[in-house]
Amino acid sequence: MTKDTTFHTVTQKLLDAWLSTSPDKPGPPEAVYRDAVDLLTIKMRLTVIVLDGEDPLDWQLQGVRSSGFASRILNINKLFANQRIGDFKDRNYMETAVIPRYREVIASQKPSMEMVKTTLLGVNIAYERLILPQRTTEARPAWLLTVTNGRFMFNAPEQQAKLDLTDEAVVQLLAEGATAKQIATELGISHRTVEHRLERMKERYGAKNTVHLTAMLVAMHLHRETDRN
Repeated sequence: MTKDTTFHTVTQKLLDAWLSTSPDKPGPPEAVYRDAVDLLTIKMRLTVIVLDGEDPLDWQLQGVRSSGFASRILNINKLFANQRIGDFKDRNYMETAVIPRYREVIASQKPSMEMVKTTLLGVNIAYERLILPQRTTEARPAWLLTVTNGRFMFNAPEQQAKLDLTDEAVVQLLAEGATAKQIATELGISHRTVEHRLERMKERYGAKNTVHLTAMLVAMHLHRETDRN
């Protein structure tokens, strides 16, 4: 595993290997991922989906390379352990963010590359995803290969208190990397007022520190955007 490999490099390697396979002689997924496995970084995960029957709930998730990324919010490797899709802990996630795209790839028998923004067990997540179907002349492939690259996961605050315009401006500037003094200058208020507002927001949302507060408020915004969509 190399920490410097980009997701573009990994997906290009997989796509090249996928194109080199022949639809006339459908092969195993190993023929596609064999030379790419060691390029995966700590936030990447490689999975084979065995298409057992027509019902997507019977399709099998088989991990090839687990993510090395650890988080106290979600245990991704445990959650995505080898299993039937129907046994996955968050059925809504599968039915909204996964199965529809799998169906499209199966029907078109073409790769799919996208950025996914959704919720998993109530946690806001985003990741890049490439899905490759087995190349075959049959009506449907026997398997799909998917590689993902985690971008972020945020647990939105339980309290959804509304921020006033000044608080919104403070949070926006904070997310842009401004210090409390710079925020005060930008908004024409005192440094002490900025600090007071930040402390008040940390108490309101149960944030451990300013970085945690920023992450929680970004997550809350993403949660609202997901609900709208």
